[in-house]
Amino acid sequence: MRLLVVEDNRELVANLFQYFEARGHVLDAAPDGVVGLHLATNHAYDAIVLDWMLPRMDGTEVLRRLRGEHGSDVPVIMLTARGELPDKVHGLRSGADDYLTKPFALLELEARLDALVARSTARSRRRVLQVHDLRFDLDTHEVRRGDALLHLYPACRKLLETLMRASPAAVGREQLERALWGDDAPDRDMLRSHVYDLRRAIDGPFETKLLHTIPRVGYRLAMAGEGDGGE
Repeated sequence: MRLLVVEDNRELVANLFQYFEARGHVLDAAPDGVVGLHLATNHAYDAIVLDWMLPRMDGTEVLRRLRGEHGSDVPVIMLTARGELPDKVHGLRSGADDYLTKPFALLELEARLDALVARSTARSRRRVLQVHDLRFDLDTHEVRRGDALLHLYPACRKLLETLMRASPAAVGREQLERALWGDDAPDRDMLRSHVYDLRRAIDGPFETKLLHTIPRVGYRLAMAGEGDGGE
């Protein structure tokens, strides 16, 4: 496993590194929530061990941004000295997958991480495309933006699939037309109409816009700043 440990207790971090590295795992560490969020959103981890009480940004805020703003579903286990039921519920509702109260046994933490990563790996075998917080399950045809279920007609779903597979690169108009109609494409206004409907469905109700028009090229599905182009 590749693990990220977000914890300001240096002695605990040293113990975690010693224990898990001896078992062949690779670890990174962050001493506060800001650094932890940066590492979590710029590197791929199998799981994150996240302390609740952190300098600069607490663990629940890291989780809120990781799940909401960045759409990450990496497994997270929260470590905290807060053992009361309301605290546990708050941590889980913030986006944690599991919760471990300090002090804890390293063997138990390892077992919980193994279980979280195994479940995550099983989920990833499903054919799911994701861009930010937009998810498209190719097996069920379910499209969600965050917690909201989006209703798309078949042409829009095909358009979305093509854009998501290419993300963050731009897709040319001709390529999109072939994806929708093969070699028998109608006039360009029809593609523009489908793009309008797709944009209204996936971006209309949401603050963060994902579908961008690239002048004289086509369209791009990505967070602002990923690649070149504009509205």
